[in-house]
Amino acid sequence: MSRAGQFMIVFVILALSVGCHEKPPAQPGDSPRLTKNVRLQDVTFYSAALNREMTYRVILPAAILSGKKLPVVYLLHGGGGGFRDWSNYSDVARLAENGWILVMPEGNSSYYTNAVDPPQDRYEDYIVKDLIADVEGRFPAERERPHRAIVGVSMGGFGAITLALKHPDLFGFAAGISPALDVPSRPFSIKRMGQYYQHRRIFGPWGSQHRHDNDPFVIARRANQVQAPYLFLSCGDQEGLLPANRQFATLLKENFFEFEFHVVKGGHNWEQWNARLPEWTKSMTEHLK
Repeated sequence: MSRAGQFMIVFVILALSVGCHEKPPAQPGDSPRLTKNVRLQDVTFYSAALNREMTYRVILPAAILSGKKLPVVYLLHGGGGGFRDWSNYSDVARLAENGWILVMPEGNSSYYTNAVDPPQDRYEDYIVKDLIADVEGRFPAERERPHRAIVGVSMGGFGAITLALKHPDLFGFAAGISPALDVPSRPFSIKRMGQYYQHRRIFGPWGSQHRHDNDPFVIARRANQVQAPYLFLSCGDQEGLLPANRQFATLLKENFFEFEFHVVKGGHNWEQWNARLPEWTKSMTEHLK
């Protein structure tokens, strides 16, 4: 076999393991962790941005007064996960008992970004245009910024922060739980070759305008801090993502954003992320009007 052929085999093997460092660990059971007085519904709808059908999960109060509109929080999963993760691996369902609609979209491994390759993978447009419109047309959801939040873990944390800063008219609160904020600026590593090429397909080549425009650090420097939503950030003290999160928090502080940043005990897993639930839900209810 030629050297080029050997390289391609290695590349394919590495590519299959893309995102494994962010994949949630195996969990006991694979069923929703629901509480009393809530109901779960899975919705499949056509996304014009992606030109295909997509599925999202909703948890909402079992009984809603006629004409009542409820605040909405969009919950983004991490790399290697799916739209069931938040319902199956966390206790977030109890938030619906307090009058919230919880929306959990499928994001695949997109970083919730309009991709360079393939160009039809327009996941940013899918979230901010198609998904929100479908939710608000189908459920008794509030339609104003002060009643809409977005929260994500890992890859989803990247998505939550970038989407909220790029679309400050849509979200009044955003939380990144262990957000992978350094991905567009992450240098090439032979140990993560497959991951590097997967990121290149989404964000474009190193130094490209598309990669620059989707870098959270660049987006934050360009953003109007007065118009920006309130930001909640947390990261475990055992995570490799901690230095990037510290740098991002410093940037937010230097540019006078309204935000909070917490360094907590734990690693990159649902045990740690679920433990953050009381903190960001408290912050969210305090900062949304």
